[in-house]
Amino acid sequence: MIPTRLRALFVSVLSLSACGAMAAPTLDASIRERAETLVRNGQHASLLIAVIDSKDSAVYGFGRARDNDSYQPDADTIYELGFVSKTFTALLLADAVVTGRVRLEQPVSELLPGYTIPEFGAQKITLRSLATHFSGLPVMPDNLHSANPLDPFTDYDEAQLRTFLAGYALTRKPGKEFEFSMLGYGLLGTALGTQAKMSYEDLLRARITGPLDMPSTTTIPSPEMRERMAHGHLGNGVPVPIWDFRALEGAGAVLSSGRDMIRYLQSYMQPAGEAQKLALRPQQVLGGEGHDLRARTLGLAWTFERVNGKNYAWHNGMSGGYSSFVGFSLDGKRGVVVMSGTSREVQSLGQAVLWQGQLPPLPLPAAIPREIAIAPAELAQYAGQYALAPTFVLSVRQGPDGLLAGLLESGTTEPGEALMFASAQDTFFSRMTGEYLVFQRDAEGTIIGLVLHQHGIAKFARRQF
Repeated sequence: MIPTRLRALFVSVLSLSACGAMAAPTLDASIRERAETLVRNGQHASLLIAVIDSKDSAVYGFGRARDNDSYQPDADTIYELGFVSKTFTALLLADAVVTGRVRLEQPVSELLPGYTIPEFGAQKITLRSLATHFSGLPVMPDNLHSANPLDPFTDYDEAQLRTFLAGYALTRKPGKEFEFSMLGYGLLGTALGTQAKMSYEDLLRARITGPLDMPSTTTIPSPEMRERMAHGHLGNGVPVPIWDFRALEGAGAVLSSGRDMIRYLQSYMQPAGEAQKLALRPQQVLGGEGHDLRARTLGLAWTFERVNGKNYAWHNGMSGGYSSFVGFSLDGKRGVVVMSGTSREVQSLGQAVLWQGQLPPLPLPAAIPREIAIAPAELAQYAGQYALAPTFVLSVRQGPDGLLAGLLESGTTEPGEALMFASAQDTFFSRMTGEYLVFQRDAEGTIIGLVLHQHGIAKFARRQF
């Protein structure tokens, strides 16, 4: 019998080829070796790679999808897509446009009459500007603060979204500058659902997952789906639950399987429907420096890139415990889906599979910060309250076992606290959530604030006392 530990590293392959197993696309040996290495050294708990060559497809699974057994990921294993969900929201927008229900240049305020949507002078935020990240809205609303740091969106409801938008002032006119915005896509999903008089989940089922026969794609997994879900993990290997989106579903709430994602990509590739064609129509050109996108052209959610003489569309995503990449050639001949049960990037792996290029250097194994000792007398200098938003502060105090930090909402006195461990002077990390704090000093050495690093986003909080 093969030991469970070794059996979990073997590759699970399922051909979904229309022409039989002999026509199933194969993984290059270097890709296979890289995937096996990534799960063997613990950088990814599990990996699923789906490859499409024209009408033929295959799914390859690596590692263990669940922590408590040797279940290998296969075509029906479900992963959280994270920000790849934005391509679904963009397709819902394109569908609403081609069916005449909305216009790309329509102000989002016309779809949400109960909201106060910020404007810049007379310039309104349009559906197009939301779908291309040119709305002028920030990455996240500053009143998003969950009592559960492992599930940051679960407490954020529509009332809080309305409150933020009503009090936010745009710093530039919509359409002027690219800025990635989860908030923008969450608002777009809410607006499309409101216009259709449906929940986001019902709209998704009616316009995409139902017509494309994608039964394992949802924002609300059933008990049976949860049994097929890959377990999610932080980059340091700590298990985490799936995120529970509420008001910002359109930004990242979709879960799906390899089998369903093949159908999804093929709806763009062979041949593309009218909504898909609109989603793939170039909308904005990126320029200037400082953008983390290599490509220069954006469609509705999709990024376009020309490599070795071929044009590709792709999107990547990450959430608290998962990461994903989807892409395909615009000639419809090749497509790739990569999904991971760990929040570590898979874009480089997905792009190497997609355009059959050279793999980048193997990333370093997951880094676990090393704790350093700090004298109890020195910890007292960090104690205080740090303002993250008008109604939320981060409370930091010295506890019996070290530094304690927790969010404190206006009107409350007891924060839910986590023990923080020092990894360097002025830097503390949580072993449970992977978050860390970097305290900021002025020229005289006095602590004036801190930067909270959480889910890939940095937030400055000024010290109140």
